[in-house]
Amino acid sequence: RGAFSVVRRCVKLCTGHEYAAKIINTKKLSARDHQKLEREARICRLLKHSNIVRLHDSISEEGFHYLVFDLVTGGELFEDIVAREYYSEADASHCIQQILEAVLHCHQMGVVHRDLKPENLLLASKCKGAAVKLADFGLAIEVQGDQQAWFGFAGTPGYLSPEVLRKEAYGKPVDIWACGVILYILLVGYPPFWDEDQHKLYQQIKAGAYDFPSPEWDTVTPEAKNLINQMLTINPAKRITAHEALKHPWVCQRSTVASMMHRQETVECLKKFNARRKLKGAILTTMLATRNFSVGRQTTAPATMSTAASGTTMGLVEQAKSLLNKKADAGKPQTNSTKNSAAATSPKGTLPPAALEPQTTVIHNPVDGIKESSDSTHTTIEDEDTKGTSGRWHGGASGMRARGVHGALALLGHSPRGLPSACGPRDRCCGQRESSQPAGGQVHG
Repeated sequence: RGAFSVVRRCVKLCTGHEYAAKIINTKKLSARDHQKLEREARICRLLKHSNIVRLHDSISEEGFHYLVFDLVTGGELFEDIVAREYYSEADASHCIQQILEAVLHCHQMGVVHRDLKPENLLLASKCKGAAVKLADFGLAIEVQGDQQAWFGFAGTPGYLSPEVLRKEAYGKPVDIWACGVILYILLVGYPPFWDEDQHKLYQQIKAGAYDFPSPEWDTVTPEAKNLINQMLTINPAKRITAHEALKHPWVCQRSTVASMMHRQETVECLKKFNARRKLKGAILTTMLATRNFSVGRQTTAPATMSTAASGTTMGLVEQAKSLLNKKADAGKPQTNSTKNSAAATSPKGTLPPAALEPQTTVIHNPVDGIKESSDSTHTTIEDEDTKGTSGRWHGGASGMRARGVHGALALLGHSPRGLPSACGPRDRCCGQRESSQPAGGQVHG
């Protein structure tokens, strides 16, 4: 749930097939927000791939807009990994292959995602071996061929590429950089770039300063490290493409190249990485529920919000835990936040200072409204207008709009009138190593 939207399970009456309907309260959207909504729908309709959450229809009626997507029930990829009894380098190779297939399709269709990160990698179902699905094209843009231009500062800090941070022309290679960060996390459970201070984080990224420290990287094959190096190359012109990455031996010959050894340490690190993200989401939900601000306007300056957060965080942690416990006691279905709340502290029982006094970023998302994040590396940011937003679109092609949304869809447990507009965060927590990032990491230009 966002400030302006909610997602509901729905069913197409003539077939009985279930879908996910994103219901947007358009009465609260600005003209710029409407343009971004149009852009997202236009882009989603271009993409038809087994590893991408597909848009089946786009329906408008007075005051509301409905985007009808595949119903994806498997949850986040990273949550599934930590629940597995066995996870190897070969499994990581299979995951990144599916992600690269999705990215390649986007790039072939002239689309740059701009916000590739674990939260946008879902599983089609809870079945073993379910397909990875790329989701959330709210920041995606359209480009012509290998066009490079300044499309605005957008993305999530820990996954931003050097060229974006330098405010240089960019294009499709930004998605490959993010894939490199994701692959690094898939192999060891923590990110290649991290610092409590966002400025220092950006300096690390711009310098390509990361390494493969012992002992966790000692058991990773040289081929896997080679692929990461080619993805995390500072110069976008020299960075590997999605097509080339799919032909890399570690990806296309994983049965003979990638290690089959179970990576228990990676799973343990990934559990901490996930737990921090989920607890911070619960904290932010409590913060936003207890604050008064106008939805649709940036009424709170980042510095003000940061001060408030640092002064009340311990209380908010307890409120968040209490909120989660009450939800569980009420017999509601468990959410990822609920499942992870008990494990969301560090081994010593307290969160590190970085988690307790985070930096805060206030952003405006075209559909989900204001987002306030308690983390510097997992907040989605979009600072400036992007190009390619001038087109118009009209509905969808699936035939579901013939009798309007009420005639075609049975929304379970939802009344379109009076749609809730309480802000729901999509912010994320930074996974980190117990030790700080070494000052002298490798540089890959």
